[in-house]
Amino acid sequence: MRGRRIRGGIWAFAYLGITSLFGFFVLLIRSNRSKDIELLALRQEVAVLRRQVARPAYRPADRALLSLLARLLPRKAWLVFCVTPDTLLSWHRRLVARNWTYPNRGPGRPEVDEKTQAIVVRIARENERFGYK
Repeated sequence: MRGRRIRGGIWAFAYLGITSLFGFFVLLIRSNRSKDIELLALRQEVAVLRRQVARPAYRPADRALLSLLARLLPRKAWLVFCVTPDTLLSWHRRLVARNWTYPNRGPGRPEVDEKTQAIVVRIARENERFGYK
């Protein structure tokens, strides 16, 4: 089940990245006046939504994209995000940790499969001086 969730998250993140990239190319073509008007409209929408929603629910792809955008902007501009700078930094730390940490294993040696155990026992029976009695 976890594998499906990860793959679904990867596809969602890829879709979000592709649509954002397409939107970026559209912005390159548009005039500065048009961009400024859209930016003002979006800021007003964000202000209205902040008044209505106590706590928005972010998906993993949203968190990854926001943490990436935060890395591209100077810290002074982080006030545009709906979350605190500490939250953005913690999302980024978790994203990096997920890619660079190894899965935790329990203490001790891994178990030996039954086939190997049977071979060792057979060899021990066939050779009286083999190993511990």
